[in-house]
Order: sequence, then C-alpha cells, then structure tokens
Amino acid sequence: MNYARFLTAVSAARKPSPIRMLTELQQRSPASLISLAGGAPNPDTFPFRSASIEVKNGPTLTFDEATMKRALQYSASNGIPELLTWMKSLQKDLHKPPMEMDMCVTTGSQEGLCKLQPLGCNLINVPSDQHGMIPAALKEVLSRWDPSEVHKPGSTAPKVLYTIPNGGNPTGASMTTQRKQEVYELARQYDMLIIEDDPYYFLQFDKPWSPTFLSMDVDGRIIRTDSFSKILSSGLRIGFVTGPKPLVDRVVLHIQASTMHTSTFTQLMVSQLLHSWGQEGFLQHIDRVIEFYRKQRDAMISSADKWLRDVAEWHTPSAGMFLWIKVKGVADTQQLIMQKALEKEVLLVPGGVFMINSSEPCPYVRAAFSLSTPEQIDEAFRRLSSLIKEAL
Repeated sequence: MNYARFLTAVSAARKPSPIRMLTELQQRSPASLISLAGGAPNPDTFPFRSASIEVKNGPTLTFDEATMKRALQYSASNGIPELLTWMKSLQKDLHKPPMEMDMCVTTGSQEGLCKLQPLGCNLINVPSDQHGMIPAALKEVLSRWDPSEVHKPGSTAPKVLYTIPNGGNPTGASMTTQRKQEVYELARQYDMLIIEDDPYYFLQFDKPWSPTFLSMDVDGRIIRTDSFSKILSSGLRIGFVTGPKPLVDRVVLHIQASTMHTSTFTQLMVSQLLHSWGQEGFLQHIDRVIEFYRKQRDAMISSADKWLRDVAEWHTPSAGMFLWIKVKGVADTQQLIMQKALEKEVLLVPGGVFMINSSEPCPYVRAAFSLSTPEQIDEAFRRLSSLIKEAL
C-alpha cells in the first residue's frame, strides 16, 4: 500500500529526534559503554528507593533499587521492550493477523487516536443500529465517489474509516462478523484505512469473541488501538497501537515530539504483572472482569424493564459498559437531563453530546452500569421514569 497518501503535511515532515535516538541506543548498549551523550538526570538523586505492590490474583510486584532507578528514568518512545514483546505475542495469539504488524505503547488508547487524527478533517456520519455500522449505509455514503478516482490529486473521497466495533460508546452496539467483512471490502474498494478503536474488546459478554478487523487484514490497512483502562486500571494510562510499520513509525515520531513516552514506571508495573500471570492468568482475570460487568448489565436491564418499559426503548448490549436509551415522546434530551434530572438527583448523559453536530435534537440518553450498585441503578431508573412522565 502507498501510505504516503494518508499522511498530513505535518506528519510527513516529522523527522526522528536525534536525542531520542541516542537515548534509545544507549539503553540497548552493553554496560561497558561510556556515554556522555544523555541529558537524563542521575537516578541516584531521586528520593524513591524501592516499592512493592500487592496484587489480588498473583504474586506481589517488587521494584528493587535497580528496577526503581529504571522505572523513574526516561525510556524508549515506542515502549519498553519486555512489555512490547508480551503484547505482540498476545495480539498474534488473539487475532492471528495475516500480515506482519508493528506496535507501540501509548498513554492510553486516547493518545493513539489523537496522534492519528488529521487536523481539520471532514467528519462524515455513517448510520448504525444495534449491530453497529450499517454496510449498506456506508456504501451509500461512498457512492458519491468513483473508486477509480480516489487516488487522483484533489479527490475528496474519505481516506480513513473510524469505528468502535465492540460495545461502542455511547450506543453499546457490537458489529457482527458479516458486517465487518462487508465494511472491510468497501475499505479495500475505496482504499481507506480503518481505525479499529476497540477499548471494550475484553468486555464482550458472550464467547466466542467476534473476529477483529485486524484478523481480516490482508492489505495492511488496519490501525488497531487497544486499552488496559477498562481491565487493569484507567489511571495507569496504558494503551497500544497495532498496525503497519510505516504508520506506527509515524505515531512514534509524534510521541517523540509530544509526551516523549508513556510512564516507564507504569509500563514496568504492568509488564511485571503480565509476565507473572502469563497469557492464561491474564485471560482468567479478563473472565472475572467480564463476569462482573455482565451482572451489572443484567441488573440495569432488569431495572429498565421494571421502570422504563412504557416511556423508553433500548437494545441489550453484548459488550461494554453502556445502555443507550431512546426516550419516547421527547425530541431532545438535553434540557431534560442537564436541568430537570439534577433536580431529581439522577444524572445520565444526553445523547446529543456524542453527535458530530451536537446542536441537532437527539432523543437518546446514555446510562453507564460500571460504577453504581444494582440498588442504585434501580433507584436511578425509578427517578428517571418519574422525570420522563412529568416531562410528557
């Protein structure tokens, strides 16, 4: 593939940081190397000596003095080697990508997305339903352009398709395998990249898990972002970008010029945990997380059936943390939630804030089932039902 056509002028102009390259070269060199090149502070001056972190299901993570010095120092922009090696192995085992892929660590998957987002991009909405993006609707959107002309200079044809394929935020929708295959074929036809933003991949409630776009990618047109925020810790801020090396390299160049690298401490902490667990232990942890959120979802659906059946409609999500609720008889939920809901002491997110054009009326609200207890969810929906009935 010709990746040059997908780069903005800013991205294409970026060059590797010589200082970053020297730092990473030094870290790969033998201890006998004498380097006067690095501008790193001396870790002997840091006040932290050691640390131990207790884990619920696994051995205590221990940072001795040598490990602590490394944890508190600069590290490679693409991520520490042992974490990358573990994650590359996981990706190959889970997705079996047909092509060779590269990977880098990001400060949460959100950073991976902002590094890829071109400035001033023209956003085009593609209709979706409870099964995610509708291929026929995508085909209709793309029919404005001739596939044979997308490479011509000045073509306005879309270059990138963005999707959250599992438990999408806010709708909770998950794309079927058949739809993914149809969407991928349209991407091939119009030579588009697909950004597969999949933070809820490990929160799919039913097995077998749906095949990913990465597992279908025979061209090298998938850029996949993964996150540990929903399964290990949202505060550690660790995510991953997997994709063709020419594009991952561009992400790393942006990291060099912005955040420099994800926290070495949190990378080492997560790496130690994953190596102590192994893949089997990691997937057992995932099963425990899934079981928790499945019970939370079931509690929310039960309360929705109890309190909202007459005033709203919804589809049961098969992944993620959210229920997307359409309020009957209310054209726009913005005022209902932002003003009146607070009076009832219940808070949801009005659907309009998720729209490309947030000024358009939207009858939906998003409810999250991640934090509240089943009892709190039930009381919240009782209050919401009362609120809607008053509004009607």
